[in-house]
Amino acid sequence: MRKRFPLLTSAALCLAALVSFVIPASSAEAWAPAATAPIHPGVQTFTAGAQCTANFIFTQGSDTYIGQAAHCSGTGGNTETDGCTSGSLPIGTPVDVTGASHPGTMVYNSWLTMQSLGETDPDACAYNDIALIKLDPADAANVNPSVPTYGGPTGVGGATAAGDRVYSYGNSELRGGVTLLSPKTGISLGDDGNGWTHAVYTVTPGIPGDSGSGFLNAQGQAIGVLSTLALAPLPASNNVSDLGHILNYMHTHAAAFSGVQLVNGTQPWTPSLIGLVPVAL
Repeated sequence: MRKRFPLLTSAALCLAALVSFVIPASSAEAWAPAATAPIHPGVQTFTAGAQCTANFIFTQGSDTYIGQAAHCSGTGGNTETDGCTSGSLPIGTPVDVTGASHPGTMVYNSWLTMQSLGETDPDACAYNDIALIKLDPADAANVNPSVPTYGGPTGVGGATAAGDRVYSYGNSELRGGVTLLSPKTGISLGDDGNGWTHAVYTVTPGIPGDSGSGFLNAQGQAIGVLSTLALAPLPASNNVSDLGHILNYMHTHAAAFSGVQLVNGTQPWTPSLIGLVPVAL
């Protein structure tokens, strides 16, 4: 049986099918330029001092959100990964988002939602791991939804097969600010949890502080959110919660967020590899 450990920390450890919850890439006028936008997928977030990594940009109406893992606001130990029983800070908790001039506000948390519903599905409890951070309107004009280095996302993707290429972007504070380590690539080890999670192995592997990072497939589709570190099937592999399942649960069980959509990147999906370092063409 796989043992899992969450990736939530700060310097002190605190640590599907294809779906259509996507809006087209917005015009250049709607978002800050990708090359200079201070808020984008992969920036660091801080919740009560715990550092995580943002995944993707989402919108609903005039509101702009940045995603992080639900467990980033967890109040239990680093092995408390069951979202149906583990404690969390409440809705309304401020979250510092790197590049933002004002704190964001946690307005949705999948753990709290499942607990309010009395959820018992073991796969959902284990892998439904996302929170939405509403950005202050003053910061919305400083956002670009494109993933640095790679471009995209190009939509929401679903299942992965063993050997499929995957990509991610983010940089835990434990890496000491070495930006060359921000782009990561690797392979899927296959899906688990009835499609709720993708097991992946990347160079470099996800470490504490990378929690919440977004993952994309070879087509640039957003497939999930980095959730936990696994000891099997491969040491230092990671579990990526499936974004399609996450969004479907949100739309079905949280009426206030039934219209939340992933925002496609303004930059084209152009990943390439030189050695172990992913670069854009």
